[in-house]
Amino acid sequence: MKAIRFHEFGGPEVLKFEDVPDVRPREDQALVRVRACALNHLDLWIRKGLPGIKLPHINGSDVAGDVVEVGSYVAGVKRGMRVLLAPMTFCNHCAQCTAGQQSFCKEFSVLGYLNDGGNAEYIAVPEVNVIPIPDGLSYDQAASVPLVFLTAWHMLVTRARIRAGDTVLVLGGGSGVGSAAIQICKMLGATVIATAGDDAKLQKSRELGADHTINHYKQKIADEVRRITSKAGVDVVFEHVGASTFDDSVRSLRPGGTLVTCGATTGAEAKFDLRVLFSRQLSFLGSYMGTMGDLHEVLKHVFSGKLKPVVDRTFPLSEARAAHERLEKSEQFGKIVLNP
Repeated sequence: MKAIRFHEFGGPEVLKFEDVPDVRPREDQALVRVRACALNHLDLWIRKGLPGIKLPHINGSDVAGDVVEVGSYVAGVKRGMRVLLAPMTFCNHCAQCTAGQQSFCKEFSVLGYLNDGGNAEYIAVPEVNVIPIPDGLSYDQAASVPLVFLTAWHMLVTRARIRAGDTVLVLGGGSGVGSAAIQICKMLGATVIATAGDDAKLQKSRELGADHTINHYKQKIADEVRRITSKAGVDVVFEHVGASTFDDSVRSLRPGGTLVTCGATTGAEAKFDLRVLFSRQLSFLGSYMGTMGDLHEVLKHVFSGKLKPVVDRTFPLSEARAAHERLEKSEQFGKIVLNP
């Protein structure tokens, strides 16, 4: 089969469109023909080099396609099903997994990180990862859903527990996870302040439901938040950018507010004054992907049409290098999708 694989770490030039051995499903797995696989920033970091990656490697966490074969132990998945894949791996038998807290499993990882992912014509995964999709959802749309909507739902609903009437600052509204967060906040009755780096992305953020927007290259985020909220600050900051925005994120919070973070795109080290943390009684929350329960809950809203995947642009699988370059330059709004 054909796949995008890299044999060394580096820039987009290390990605090779090549023949690789056909994958075969175990008796407890389903074989899925990949119709679409969306990119994430994780793909860039893995390509550049992360601990535990065995080379050569195939990226790809967000997959949609058709079931073409099932192992003899598989009961609930049938050939011909149109599906998306849960974007994580876990043991499914430890105390955390059986309690529905898969993201605390010692073996928890992202699909396509420590194992080969969906940047290929076929992928074999356990039955638990396979989720049927409605006919009205295209493969490109379905592939644009799993990781970002799961992550945003876990951050906002499970961890930060947003409520109707809250004001939420969403950093990077043009990103996949940012565009998902805007929609979730609005669906749940929150007011959204979204940031982006150019006028086109700001306009698209407003079209998704953002009530206010901030150009984070031309305006000081915290100052604009104070202006918009009449100096009150926001209830929740949806943070995934990292070092370059962390100070503004903290300054944007109201007393008693919550900062929830899932990433560090611009750097992993952030400094803050502990006196600000305890005197203003702030809450700093970490969030890592989510659970199968979170995924199934948010998919109900996607499948009903209340939440809509945002597809930026599609590329043939063979043009993965160009897709990586687009993501690396932050030119996208929503998800970039590869089509084998």
